[in-house]
Amino acid sequence: MCLDVFRTYGAHLVGVEMDDDGMKIDALEQALVANPNTKFIYTIPSFQNPTGRTMPFDRRQKMIEIAKKYDVIILEDDPYGAIRYAGDDVAPIKSIDDDERVIYMSTFSKILAPGLRIGWIVAEKKLVKKFTLMKQSADVHSDNLTQHIIAKFMGEYNIDDHIAKIKAVYREREGVMMDAIETYFPKGVHYSHPEGGLFIWVEVPGDINTQDLFNTCIKNDVAFVPGEPFYADKVIPGTFRLNYSNMTDEKIVTGIQRLGKAIEQTIASQKVDQGA
Repeated sequence: MCLDVFRTYGAHLVGVEMDDDGMKIDALEQALVANPNTKFIYTIPSFQNPTGRTMPFDRRQKMIEIAKKYDVIILEDDPYGAIRYAGDDVAPIKSIDDDERVIYMSTFSKILAPGLRIGWIVAEKKLVKKFTLMKQSADVHSDNLTQHIIAKFMGEYNIDDHIAKIKAVYREREGVMMDAIETYFPKGVHYSHPEGGLFIWVEVPGDINTQDLFNTCIKNDVAFVPGEPFYADKVIPGTFRLNYSNMTDEKIVTGIQRLGKAIEQTIASQKVDQGA
């Protein structure tokens, strides 16, 4: 996870507020003003992990303008951009980069197979040379067998056909999960409506203790990924991530039923504790 990597190297992390269209540009500028030593802006603009939100093109343009104004680099992480199954494609930030300010990253692990952990970077040549040296100190060399498998696939099959197949599967499973959420989640629970990617972000109203909610879920034989690790600084309680990529329709519905019940139980327990 990127935040863990950044923290390992002693980076000072500052979170930027988001809405349903991703990172808010006014909040980004405020963060840059408050932190004049900022080195780069990290963003997943398409189907962001963990929220599934996508930044519209006009915000991407404004982000470039802000980065130029404050002379910082943009690190654009785009592992999910090709997995769009609704709406219109949005061009990467890198596509409007006219001064080598954007470092673009992606991976085969989301578009080909999860176990094929091979990625790529598009960046200014001097930076690529530095990345190469850093990578050598981390793992010496990317796995030869994995590279051979990917090269063989790309040479003999059409990657676009494969992506179309997985998009059809994800489209169906996302629809099943969204329908189940609308049916079984208590009223007032907010959740994202992704047009691609792998994730749905859920926000339970009130001062819900995420660990208490998780423990209740475990008792109901269901689980989620708690929201805490995804925050750079201030944590919003009662948040978590759902993934619909690798379960059957039946299991998705069953899981959401159990999760809805656990949320109701946790909210009711909180009201009792508060004397409501």
